Amino acid sequence: MRWTIKAKPEEEKIKELASALNVEDLVAQLLLQRGISTFEEAKLFFRPQLSDLHDPFLMKDMDIAVARIETAINEGENILVFGDYDVDGTTAVALMSSYLLSFYPNVATYIPDRYAEGYGVSYKGIDFAEDNNFSLIIALDCGVKAVDKVAYAKEKGVDFIICDHHRPGDTLPDAVAILDPKRSDCTYPYDELCGCGVGFKLIQALGSRQGETIQDLIPYLDLVATAIGADIVPITGENRVLAYYGLKVINSDPRAGFKAIINQIKKSVLTITDVVFVIAPRINAAGRMKHGQHAVNLLTETNQAQAEKFAGEIEKYNIDRRGLDQEITKEALTQIIENKEEEGFTSVVYKETWHKGVIGIVASRLTETYYRPTLVFTKSGDKLAASARSVKGFDVYNALEGCADYIEQFGGHKYAAGLTLLEDQYNNFKHQFEKVVSETIDPNLLIPEIAVDMQIEIKDITPKLMRIIKQFEPFGPENMTPVFMAENIQDSGYAKGVGEEGKHLKFAVTQNGYGPIGGIGFNLGDKLPMLTGRKPFSAVFSIDENEWQGNVSLQLKLRDIK
Repeated sequence: MRWTIKAKPEEEKIKELASALNVEDLVAQLLLQRGISTFEEAKLFFRPQLSDLHDPFLMKDMDIAVARIETAINEGENILVFGDYDVDGTTAVALMSSYLLSFYPNVATYIPDRYAEGYGVSYKGIDFAEDNNFSLIIALDCGVKAVDKVAYAKEKGVDFIICDHHRPGDTLPDAVAILDPKRSDCTYPYDELCGCGVGFKLIQALGSRQGETIQDLIPYLDLVATAIGADIVPITGENRVLAYYGLKVINSDPRAGFKAIINQIKKSVLTITDVVFVIAPRINAAGRMKHGQHAVNLLTETNQAQAEKFAGEIEKYNIDRRGLDQEITKEALTQIIENKEEEGFTSVVYKETWHKGVIGIVASRLTETYYRPTLVFTKSGDKLAASARSVKGFDVYNALEGCADYIEQFGGHKYAAGLTLLEDQYNNFKHQFEKVVSETIDPNLLIPEIAVDMQIEIKDITPKLMRIIKQFEPFGPENMTPVFMAENIQDSGYAKGVGEEGKHLKFAVTQNGYGPIGGIGFNLGDKLPMLTGRKPFSAVFSIDENEWQGNVSLQLKLRDIK
């Protein structure tokens, strides 16, 4: 691990902000590091307001999209809501379809089969629309690169409205409207919305034409918050507002489907981290193991008993997914060793029998192990399909563009992407990907980094500081949980390994007579010798609360020690 301490803002700016907000310098520094430098910006950060959301009609083509949907409703057309099979796609489909169905009956949903159709807009989905007299498709979380498929639909008399957040290609599809804040000709003030977020802006625009206010749309924000967390988009600007209020819905009045999942895990208050690691994997499991439509059914169900039944089925898919994920990860790690590729700049593995539904998770696991841009391939029909994952600071999407000669199609983000290619191009692609990454990556990026906000002393860790840090939530990209470093701390003499085979590290530390304060280091049991004998050491950690038998105390959540 390399520890990188963030640059300290100018002392004068720290003092000014601390004075304006009546907070300690430490808090002012944390805010400045997040781009918050004035009282007004701090107010927006700590007290997000729904009124801070932008006018949806600032997004290019929004007026055209709204007009086309209103025409469809006025003329009794059938509308098909189409979306990808992951969390962002299924939540977006649930949001759009349930909103439209609240006042218009001729609406149906379509999620492509991960195995038979693959990612995004499909010819099979367009044929389904034509065969069943759907004249308008609203595509969510996909479509901005589906030039040929949208043209195919147009020939059949089927119109498209695209709500996407991925980077467009050089040519846009010939759709009626394309809502995508990443369009180069779109001047919408915030371009980090997820697919479900773009869908929400569309229902916000539609609602405004019917006299609805943002208050009327709050019940849909549990879906948006889940998509924001699962899709790892920055929790800044509009996303922070949407996630903040969406979590309130999840914790106070969630839809039946979310309530059914929460009942299974028996946790009273969920954070965005719980959404990412508890709710999202279960929603994803439907598309990975069976079909994404099961997730939409769960998220749109209003009968609680039926929702519990759907959630039980999806929980079984999730258990099956975990077993496969572990098995394939083991095989993939073995393949890297057998091919003597541990020292490469990339990890690229392939086995035709690997389950397509879990290769993205396996790619993440391999990235955790070798910390390299990673691709995991499997056979999909007559082609190979892969999921790509990257390391912090490296744009894997750009790297794939450098391998475009060997790829059939690809799409995605800086840190995660998907692609297909012909089997006879696999070795050529693998060689080219290694070449492109080796020539473009900063070698430092191949060493896992812990970004440290600042150095702190044990005496500064107080319940008051913890109360303020909790107000920084929800955490996520560009607003991560504050990470601190402390030097010359000592264990109080009771450090020990806990858990299976002492896998985790439990300790309590002191510094210059202050403390002790307890701590836990998950998967850091092997560091125990560094704490024994009361030897001074440095630690990187976040501050957490530990609840035990009704008592709440502060603890350090250890990231690394030296």
